[in-house]
Amino acid sequence: MDVTLVVFAVVYFGMVVGGLPGLRIDRPALALVGALALVGCGLLSPEAAWRAVDVPTITLLFGLMVVSAQLARGGFYSLVARQLARSRRGPVGLLLWLVIVAGVLSALLVNDIVCLAMTPIVVDACRRRGLDPVPFLLGVAAASNVGSAATLIGNPQNMLIGQSLQLSFLGYLADAGPPCALGLLTTWGILVWLYRGTFARAAEQAAAPDLRLEWAITGKGLVVLGTLVGLFLFAPWPREVMTLIAAAVLLLGRRVAARELLDRVDWHLCLLFMGLFVVNHALQDAGHLEAAYAWLRGQGVDPAQPAWLFATSVLGSNVVSNVPAVMLLLPAATHPDAGAILALSSTFAGNLFLVGSIANLIVVEQARRLGVEPRARSWVLEHARVGVPVTLVTLALAALWLAR
Repeated sequence: MDVTLVVFAVVYFGMVVGGLPGLRIDRPALALVGALALVGCGLLSPEAAWRAVDVPTITLLFGLMVVSAQLARGGFYSLVARQLARSRRGPVGLLLWLVIVAGVLSALLVNDIVCLAMTPIVVDACRRRGLDPVPFLLGVAAASNVGSAATLIGNPQNMLIGQSLQLSFLGYLADAGPPCALGLLTTWGILVWLYRGTFARAAEQAAAPDLRLEWAITGKGLVVLGTLVGLFLFAPWPREVMTLIAAAVLLLGRRVAARELLDRVDWHLCLLFMGLFVVNHALQDAGHLEAAYAWLRGQGVDPAQPAWLFATSVLGSNVVSNVPAVMLLLPAATHPDAGAILALSSTFAGNLFLVGSIANLIVVEQARRLGVEPRARSWVLEHARVGVPVTLVTLALAALWLAR
């Protein structure tokens, strides 16, 4: 029995179903247990396991989470959402600006945090204005996914792709920016069409979320973020080093305790990355990944070819989630356009189903806690009603742009 293959199969089965039936274990914990099992069985030494972890990607992810935590702690996201909510625009105009703002913020900051902060404000604003929160919430979720694909720091899989393939920040932005911008407008258009004439819902007086803005904390976060993005665009230094310096500057604050910022870091996501790095390294080291690629090529499917890389990324992202799928496909990413292909296809594919993106789940889970439910369908079906056309159209836009 090949233990490496068994561990890989169990871990990736858990990626598909969200854990293991009968056990209270989620994806990050399962990835960590899989890595520990490989070391415990002697298939990898502890040193080899540590070397398998892509430290630059983990540090980039951590540093950007600290920057996002600073802005969340200062109330920046709440301020943005509140200003949108106070707008005198009608529902169609409000939805347009909500989609644009969610998309732009998600391109610069981790999209999960954007969704976490904006959802309660959007719900409260819609209730006060007599609008159905559902299309606006689905707009936030879809736009955060589409917008996050525009840069190498918008979501975890893009960070991994950018670090592994050593992509230029500005060069990737030129490749991904146009289809993402068109994708945001398309998302808005699809929502307007699907919900035409049904935006209204009886007004409710809801308890407004805490919207206190602390200007000093927010201002420091915005200065650090702006400086960091400028350095990403024009400085030749490693992105992970610049990001760690930025995180250190924020952690050395007088107004916010370092623990408050560290408590907002998604350590579970970091553990998921680390565990999958080790499991995938063991699979590759044992020759199984190359054997799988050889078998696929024998069936006429070559992931090294742009069209097949695009297709397998979309499929894999909806089977095992986008981060694990990208990790498996990175060894085949040898084409000059492979970085943009992987990033756009895996991220846009996250809108297809409710479970395809953590951002989707964050929005829906918060909406349920706030008592928001679709009028005629379950959240799964309501999301699919929007997610399927958004995904198909945005993927088509990306494919046409990349094939130009």
